[in-house]
Amino acid sequence: MNVLSVENVDKTFTLHLQGGLVLPVLRGVTFAVPPGECVVLGGESGAGKSTIMKMVYGSYAADRGRIALAHRGGELDLVTAAPREVIAARRDSMGYVSQFLRAVPRVSAQDVVAEPLVERGVEREVARDRAAELLARLSIPERLWALPPATFSGGEQQRVNIARGFAAERPLLLLDEPTASLDARNRAVVIEMIRERLAAGTGMLAIFHDHDVRDAVADRVVDVAAFTPAREAVAA
Repeated sequence: MNVLSVENVDKTFTLHLQGGLVLPVLRGVTFAVPPGECVVLGGESGAGKSTIMKMVYGSYAADRGRIALAHRGGELDLVTAAPREVIAARRDSMGYVSQFLRAVPRVSAQDVVAEPLVERGVEREVARDRAAELLARLSIPERLWALPPATFSGGEQQRVNIARGFAAERPLLLLDEPTASLDARNRAVVIEMIRERLAAGTGMLAIFHDHDVRDAVADRVVDVAAFTPAREAVAA
């Protein structure tokens, strides 16, 4: 069974400030992510890559189609799932490394990374030990672990974000430009971490503007332009 199956998904946006015009963004999006494979969304800027990622994560609602996630021994259709089901899926079945870290203020970096494990019932000290391993691997100095990530540089924040996304093992991991703010050494570490998680059977859906990273980990590239309709707004 695939960890993610996207079938005939459409997405439009309604332009409320322009008289309710409806803008078609994506039509007929169809692809699958098998266990242990990294599927990359490719295409020019504005093609809809981030929109697909947000629909899979449940941040955007799809207009029609099916987004089936491997969840608790079965499948959950994220298009029709209730909000509480999406929250449970994020906790148990899909991780997400976004471009920017969004962390609770005044929470230490170590606790930010440990949180996904604690939410799944892992003892706090065990979760903090796992967080420490990941922070050290990503070259975050130990003197920073007790500080809130909001005080960190952009590159340091992104490494905390990566550590948080990799802390818990889930069937699906979403990667949205995870290496954009990293130097060559840390990009190599992230590539290694991605390969390890793929070898363990995690499926990944990713966006990479760094072609070297994409070429190092991608099993397949989905051309999002194939699902981009003519961008002509129509009356609602």
